[in-house]
Amino acid sequence: MPDATPYSKPGLFGLLLRGGLFLLFIRYAGGLIGWLLSGSSILVAAAMSLFIAATLASLFVVRTFERGRLEDIGMAWSPSSLRHLWLGVGGGIVAALVTLVVPVGIRMASIEPSTDPANAFTPGKLLLVSVVLLFGAVGEEMMFRGYAFQILLRAYGPWWVIPPFGVLFALAHLENMGTNPLGILNTGLWGILFGYAFYRSGDLWLPIGLHFGWNWTLPLFGVNLSGFTMGLSGYTLRWKAGPLWSGGDYGAEGSILATISVLLLGVWLWRASLERQTAPLVDAVPPEPESGPGKEL
Repeated sequence: MPDATPYSKPGLFGLLLRGGLFLLFIRYAGGLIGWLLSGSSILVAAAMSLFIAATLASLFVVRTFERGRLEDIGMAWSPSSLRHLWLGVGGGIVAALVTLVVPVGIRMASIEPSTDPANAFTPGKLLLVSVVLLFGAVGEEMMFRGYAFQILLRAYGPWWVIPPFGVLFALAHLENMGTNPLGILNTGLWGILFGYAFYRSGDLWLPIGLHFGWNWTLPLFGVNLSGFTMGLSGYTLRWKAGPLWSGGDYGAEGSILATISVLLLGVWLWRASLERQTAPLVDAVPPEPESGPGKEL
């Protein structure tokens, strides 16, 4: 692993100032951008406003406080980044398939043609939704596993930072349509998983891949994604079991099967062979004291 880069370690007030400005920037810039995009669909406005706001906020704070670049929040690109991205996408897809295909196999649900014309398959809609979901995943990861998460991870370590940010991730979904207690719990578990994925890989590409792989697969089965309806394939999953298994209006993330899937994914992530990259905001070390008259060597 490359040598860590020097940094000036901020105190508690500095950490709160940095993290607070970062989150406030996203909140208010995201609201403004969402308003400007209000003529588009709710999904497009939500995903793109978050992505643009998170990107601008990250650029501002990392340049202002760290004299760094956007790549320093874990967005640097390398062969390992590509491998982590694809590992994440594959892991997210497999977790979604476990959640949705297993109940079909044991006849708790069936895949049937959708009667809703809005769910009909078209290549253009599939491409558009795929791009929007990718940008949405990148935006959420920059917000919840980006600058604020990483400077706190550097200061306090994983056990004190990853779970609280998982809770924040869950709370951010409280106002989604069709929320239920198990769905919010599972969303928090996903937040913890994404945080652990960053901790293990040293980049945002692994959690982005996991996030996108899961989010992309669910609409193919015509099930809701965190309360959003976006059927893509012309088919839908018809449940013969109750909300505990189906997740109700919140979608598969509100089901006990999603709980099992995210826990299994966590075990896989714990055991996976990853080439951890240097995370500049986390792995940085204090600069060496300058030598000279009146200064210690």
